[in-house]
Amino acid sequence: MILQNDTYVKKAEDVITKLASQTGRNGRPLPMVTTSKIRNLLSMTNEIYNEVRLSRDEKLDEDIRGRINYLKIRFVYESGRDGQVGDFVKQAQILECIDEIRGSREHCMLFCRYMEALVAYHKFLGGKD
Repeated sequence: MILQNDTYVKKAEDVITKLASQTGRNGRPLPMVTTSKIRNLLSMTNEIYNEVRLSRDEKLDEDIRGRINYLKIRFVYESGRDGQVGDFVKQAQILECIDEIRGSREHCMLFCRYMEALVAYHKFLGGKD
């Protein structure tokens, strides 16, 4: 498992720290994904989180599983449209983390908290619009 309850916050910090410190061939800092883009991705994730949080079933219903699949497609699409988003998605292993949900409420909640941690560290470490 990529995400664990006791390590997802540190993983989010490490991902954003690495992205913030990347430099190009000329030694200048590379631009990082914008706050707007990352918050749009979080917004889609939070819609799912709010429904899953209220459910007490350990297995996610078909509707939520379908929405998680659509969420993955949106991450893929946004990654293809914007190289900075693509770098963010790759570094954070987001597609792999979505695959690990596999219909589990607990894994879905953990993924959603990981996304929130990524946004928080992005803001904390100076992410810009």
